[in-house]
Amino acid sequence: MLKALTEDKFAGAPARLDDYEPVARALDFLVDNFEDAPTLEQTAAVAGLSSTHFQRVFKAGAGVSPKRFLQYLAAGEAKKAMTLGDNVLDASFAAGLSGPSRLHDLFLVSEGMTPGQYRKKGEGLNILYGFADGPFGRALIGATDKGICWLSFARELDEDAQTAELKGDWPAASFTRDDAFIIPFATCAFAFATNRPLDKPLGLHVQGTNFQLKVWEALLKIPHGGLVTYGDIAQTIGAPKASRAVGAAVGANMISLLIPCHRVILSSGVIHNYRWGTARKKAILAMERASAAA
Repeated sequence: MLKALTEDKFAGAPARLDDYEPVARALDFLVDNFEDAPTLEQTAAVAGLSSTHFQRVFKAGAGVSPKRFLQYLAAGEAKKAMTLGDNVLDASFAAGLSGPSRLHDLFLVSEGMTPGQYRKKGEGLNILYGFADGPFGRALIGATDKGICWLSFARELDEDAQTAELKGDWPAASFTRDDAFIIPFATCAFAFATNRPLDKPLGLHVQGTNFQLKVWEALLKIPHGGLVTYGDIAQTIGAPKASRAVGAAVGANMISLLIPCHRVILSSGVIHNYRWGTARKKAILAMERASAAA
């Protein structure tokens, strides 16, 4: 599968991954300053582009206009969307592979492990990895011959520290850095994350305990733009009293964006507890809700 992938173009995606960099800077600026209602001109200046050019680049990279994105950062949107959580999960699970979560665009290879095997995650695997600019900042992506096994955000950490985190979650694997090789995976992943159609299914490869796998599979069934609580997930997997354990499994997710742990929030509607930072979680959720509404 690794060798078969090419740099296919996806509908509506930016022509180059480099085009995402000003979008990521603008998203960070809007998340940090949304209460001041930044103007298009102010945001374009942060991105280093003219207003007209920035409008086009942002729409291509994020899938929505800067104005619509800013609207969905408003307070209260998360809590309102969360009230639909039970119905969202019920409908998604009932719909299965043809449901609104676009599961037909993903192929999940999951492997349950005993405690002993869990300590040897990645044994016998060679993981190729590399860095690429995406709509939510610089990302580190790792892939096995079965698909993407790691996707994280690298802005807050240097590359060595971020790579160490990847290797820590796959302690028994061997690793080869190849930024060029990871480009088609990045292109496909970012297209999917910004709600664009894929020409072929995107493979994901995870290893974890049986409980973790249940939680991650439940996350995949939360549709684009949907929000649920930890309690919703616990109820759905048949462990209604295990909200805390669900939270731990959500936090252990190794493939951000694609296994959407960002769509799980507190029952109060508060957005926090994201492995890669609360600000980034708010940006992803606002973009998703804006594009879903559109």
